[in-house]
Amino acid sequence: MTDETSSTQDFIYCLAATAGFGLGQPAACFAARNAGLFRSDDHGQTWYDATTSLQLSQAVAATAVALPHDFERYHTVLAGMAGGLLRSVDGGKTWSVPPVPTPPPMVTALVLSPSFSSDGIALAGTMEDGVLTTSDSGYSWASWNFGLLDLTVLCLAISPAFRADETVFAGTETGIFRSTNGGRAWREIELPIGYEPVISLAVSPAYQDDHTLYAGTDTQGILVSHDEGDSWARLGEHFHGEPVNNILISPDYALTRALVALSSGQAWISRDEGTSWSQLWSDLSEAGLEISALFTPAGFESGQPAFLGLYGGEIRQITFP
Repeated sequence: MTDETSSTQDFIYCLAATAGFGLGQPAACFAARNAGLFRSDDHGQTWYDATTSLQLSQAVAATAVALPHDFERYHTVLAGMAGGLLRSVDGGKTWSVPPVPTPPPMVTALVLSPSFSSDGIALAGTMEDGVLTTSDSGYSWASWNFGLLDLTVLCLAISPAFRADETVFAGTETGIFRSTNGGRAWREIELPIGYEPVISLAVSPAYQDDHTLYAGTDTQGILVSHDEGDSWARLGEHFHGEPVNNILISPDYALTRALVALSSGQAWISRDEGTSWSQLWSDLSEAGLEISALFTPAGFESGQPAFLGLYGGEIRQITFP
């Protein structure tokens, strides 16, 4: 499908959707992109500017967007922008601009506590100002950078058992930092590749039991840890020299051991914990199209839906082969 807002200058940073997306149920979909924050209410068929209520004089790039798993009940949306954050409590119809520490941050990543609707905790990574945290559902934000020696945060990942372990990981220009107290203090993790930009992180859905974390780097491929980041192994040479921009873990990872990675505009899948990889949707790359963002609502089995953002701004719904 073609998105009428596409342009060669546009770029999609992040896609998010409610649980019904691609499953034949009502669903709200959001796209954070250079052209702003966009929304679809028809499973990605058509898109419109989600921030018209703000009456902005010009488009402001949206760089991240996050919804709680029970969005249909609480209707909260948080979005990261070039210069701040947005918060909506009515499903994206109207927005507030919460105060943030100065100077205005460039938000790079957003993660919500798995219990966000009850604890109100979220963290935002920024390009030069470290990590901002909220405990009131995004109404107010504060910097929590004690021990965070690198304030250029490229990605964040949060434990699915956050209520119990308060564990968060931050990927930065020089490596990975871990917090075990909800982001109030950080400690650097030693990596076997030395100092290297870590541009994507993914935590196992069964992290409380398997303690598994994946890290995508700028030039050194994918690393995996099975002990909460204390030790690491490199996963072969498949992505060596290429940036691994995103890693997704199947919701049934404990059974399937399936991963999807985005690298250099192409999507790859592994069904053996990252040991071997095969390309997904090769017809796109053959046509000169590159993927910049990917959302998978229901796992990676054949026939399951996927939601692709392409370089240039086009958004497509597709299925796993």
